[in-house]
Amino acid sequence: MKDLRTSPWIYLKRKAHMEHITFRPFPVRNESFDGTGKPYRGGDYGKEVIMGTYNLSSILYVHFVLESTALPVLVISVSIISAFWLGRTSGLVDETGNPTGGLFGTAVATMGMLSTAAYVLTMDMFGPIADNAGGIVEMSQQPESVREITDILDAVGNTTKAITKGFAIGSAALASFLLFSAYMDEVAAFAQVSFEQVDIAILEVFVGGLLGSMLIFLFSAWACAAVGHTAQEVVNEVRRQFIERPGIMDYSEKPDYGRCVAIVASASLREMIKPGALAIFTPIVVGFVFKLLGRLTGHPLLGAKVVASMLMFATVSGILIALFLNTAGGAWDNAKKYIETGALGGKGSDFHKAAITGDTVGDPFKDTAGPSLHVLIKMLATITLVMAPIFLQWNKVVQVTPMTTMF
Repeated sequence: MKDLRTSPWIYLKRKAHMEHITFRPFPVRNESFDGTGKPYRGGDYGKEVIMGTYNLSSILYVHFVLESTALPVLVISVSIISAFWLGRTSGLVDETGNPTGGLFGTAVATMGMLSTAAYVLTMDMFGPIADNAGGIVEMSQQPESVREITDILDAVGNTTKAITKGFAIGSAALASFLLFSAYMDEVAAFAQVSFEQVDIAILEVFVGGLLGSMLIFLFSAWACAAVGHTAQEVVNEVRRQFIERPGIMDYSEKPDYGRCVAIVASASLREMIKPGALAIFTPIVVGFVFKLLGRLTGHPLLGAKVVASMLMFATVSGILIALFLNTAGGAWDNAKKYIETGALGGKGSDFHKAAITGDTVGDPFKDTAGPSLHVLIKMLATITLVMAPIFLQWNKVVQVTPMTTMF
């Protein structure tokens, strides 16, 4: 009977358990940089930022938000490398004796991390519930003491949402690595040539990487612009209602809530058409253009290589930008909550006004651009995987064999 202690499945089981440990720094990191109540490291920075001049505070704030990306990237890097090598040394081999457990180990690690989905979803739902509770309390004219309690819960909700976004970007990184490997295997299967490396020293491949990084920044810019345009429409509607219904301010008249909801619902869908189209068509257009260029220069795999480079650079840039946006938005929001507890002059002070400005910028960061990058990274990998055959040269009819397994 085979000794289970030497079974390759023991290695993979250990990796699945290890995944829970390696991603524990995400909650610690988010609580440190977005912490509420008694300030942690991020709170200390936030206080220093708020009490500084506007120009100096901007420098200090950007400094600590940029610094907050370091720990998650190190955790993701260690997790991917350890998952791959634990799987590779597990003893799983193909028919020729070559180790094939690397990617399978990474897949097991991804599943191990996603096994906490129920816990992550629970934490993610806490934030909107607490936020809406605060809005209900304010609209129903509850005592200030009740609002103070909901403000604390709202601040905690911002931190829990930041934690779940850390898990989301971690899972996106692991999933994208697997999808990228599947893409390379698919190209090799259809082209019937070896396709194991992408050389960024090739000019066209390097340009594809630049386009991938540019895609992340442009998508984030358009997502934030969509929030700004929609918010301006709501502001115009609110001003109109204040003029036409002056009794709103003294609660003698009720606002037209349905009109504002309709504006937000329709405008949000309309404004996101352009960023969505950018994410879908950019890899397809880039693949086609460089496929034609490869046909002219005699490089049949040029289109596939450029798209692979684009996917790699977009994934790396997307992870860093998403971490930056998530942390920046949460810290800005909690800085405002900290002042509203009575610190630094409380509500109505100059510090509070400055914090409101920061929170206005932070909301599209943490609630729109940041989370949408998680989806964008995985969607780019999926699109390139599905469209891989059209990036290749078809000079003759090729008998396509079943794609080999990537594990």
